[in-house]
Order: sequence, then C-alpha cells, then structure tokens
Amino acid sequence: MQQGCLRLMVAALAFGASAIPAHAATVQIVMENLVISPAETTAKVGDTLELVNKDVFVHTATARNGDFDVTMPPKKTVTYVLKKAGDVDYYCRFHPNMKATLKIEP
Repeated sequence: MQQGCLRLMVAALAFGASAIPAHAATVQIVMENLVISPAETTAKVGDTLELVNKDVFVHTATARNGDFDVTMPPKKTVTYVLKKAGDVDYYCRFHPNMKATLKIEP
C-alpha cells in the first residue's frame, strides 16, 4: 500500500510541475534626458513593459502602427502588458526625436 501511495505522490508532483505556467517577464524601458533607453528591446507577448519616466516632462510611448499609446507623467512609472507579436517602432508624441524599437516575440 505504501508503494502505491508513493507512486501516486510522484505522479501528482510530476503532473503539477508540468502544469506550472511560465512566468511573464518585466522589461524596463527608461526615459531620461529626452532619450529612450535601451533604443532596441526584445520582449514576448504577455510580458509587462515597465516604462520609467525619470524626466521632469510628460512622455509617451506611442507605437507608429497604433498598437499602443501610453502616457507617462514626470518622475512616474507606468506598466503595459504586451498583447501582440511583431516589430514595433515607437516614439514620444511630445518629443518626436525620442524613438526606439520593440521586438515582440510570440
């Protein structure tokens, strides 16, 4: 009887380990001194962008293809969950010289 219980526990543990979902990552992008850093970032669908505005100005992360448009108040952090794969060029609507690329993998 003990061997049967042991087999059941091992099977339950093996099933439980395989059923654990992969955790999404948090990808940090910083806007400071009117520059987006890093200028090129890779992430996956489901990952969270942590957009950190270290400037005293309002900034946006505005996708040229219309996928997202996030406003960041001065000295604040905003998060956004990536919903769609593809290469996205984005910029700040208030400071168009601030631009970067986000490669979103499935």
